[in-house]
Amino acid sequence: MTSLFSKFEGTAGALGSVVAVGGRNPFAVVIEKPVSSTVGIIEGRETLLFGTNNYLGLSQSKNAIRAAQEAAAACGVGTTGSRIANGTQSLHRQLEKDIAAFFGRRDAMVFSTGYQANLGIISTLAGKGDHLFLDADSHASIYDGSRLSAAEVIRFRHNDPDNLYKRLKRMEGTPGAKLIVVEGIYSMTGNVAPIAEFVAVKKETGAYLLVDEAHSFGVLGENGRGAAEADGVEADVDFIVGTFSKSLGTVGGYCVSDHPELEFVRLNCRPYMFTASLPPEVIAATTAALGDMQAHPELRKQLMANAQQLHAGFVDIGLNASKQATPVIAVTLETAEEAIPMWNRLLELGVYVNLSLPPATPDSRPLLRCSVMATHTPEQIAQAIAIFRQAAAEVGVSPAATAA
Repeated sequence: MTSLFSKFEGTAGALGSVVAVGGRNPFAVVIEKPVSSTVGIIEGRETLLFGTNNYLGLSQSKNAIRAAQEAAAACGVGTTGSRIANGTQSLHRQLEKDIAAFFGRRDAMVFSTGYQANLGIISTLAGKGDHLFLDADSHASIYDGSRLSAAEVIRFRHNDPDNLYKRLKRMEGTPGAKLIVVEGIYSMTGNVAPIAEFVAVKKETGAYLLVDEAHSFGVLGENGRGAAEADGVEADVDFIVGTFSKSLGTVGGYCVSDHPELEFVRLNCRPYMFTASLPPEVIAATTAALGDMQAHPELRKQLMANAQQLHAGFVDIGLNASKQATPVIAVTLETAEEAIPMWNRLLELGVYVNLSLPPATPDSRPLLRCSVMATHTPEQIAQAIAIFRQAAAEVGVSPAATAA
């Protein structure tokens, strides 16, 4: 008889190899205690956090913490129901109004996670007979939403509007709606999408455009609305999807749009309909964090300055860092035999980053994914750069081996 678990034998073998090389499981790190937004206790040691996506440091917002405490005391700790049943409180509606107003949009839907936002919106908007055009480096939630939709999936080269245009033109005249899905900042590499160029393709071909601003919300644009705002083309984007778990430091997802039909999406969106809604304390904390983000644009400026400092430091060392200085900076290595010991040594020396291994990486090479915060001090960034330099030397990762 075939074991139900035989499909995981490959995973078990690969994980065993990773642990054998470094002595620890990089996918089961425990932050025993957050000391601040930038420091946590890991393995009993104070560790600089450069792998948390907490871009503005708002997970530790005093206003958000106070709002969460007050909401829990007033409303309890959960809704126990779906958004289409008993799971909508006045707090949920107010957050949707606030998010819609922030983006200058007609309406907003709030989901329990960012993953569910992409899963739900994509799978509901597109259906059998429709066509989804996805960037090759799209997030797993985008691919999963596409599978659930039953629409035809057509991939185009990463950040390549010309390649997208060619693929759309090949489908000209075919029945079914066409939806383009791109990200503002790509979560693994920090690459910024040329949204204005994608808008031009959308206009010429009659497609719809969805931009996932998960990693660009609170980061790009004069007001922090993301890559579409930064490119001056917000009005031409049909749907903006994002998450509260990065710049706002909480959890949850959203979709904003000017299409009045978004109200009917609520009644057809399974990941929205068949899960419990966000607890009142999370909604209240998110609303407060959104207010903090709007009240403190200097956080965004400091974030980009910090990203520039870390990126310049990696380039100075000779590491193969991301092409652009965004809050997501990836250091690409050639082999897992280099990347795993390097990640382990960084942790031992007091810096936590994310280790990503093939096949989960865009170009089938391992990378150390770093995320910067507005609340990192220049001294903390300088310390992280020095530790990267030391770890690279000790592990034997030479600049010649990592130069782009």
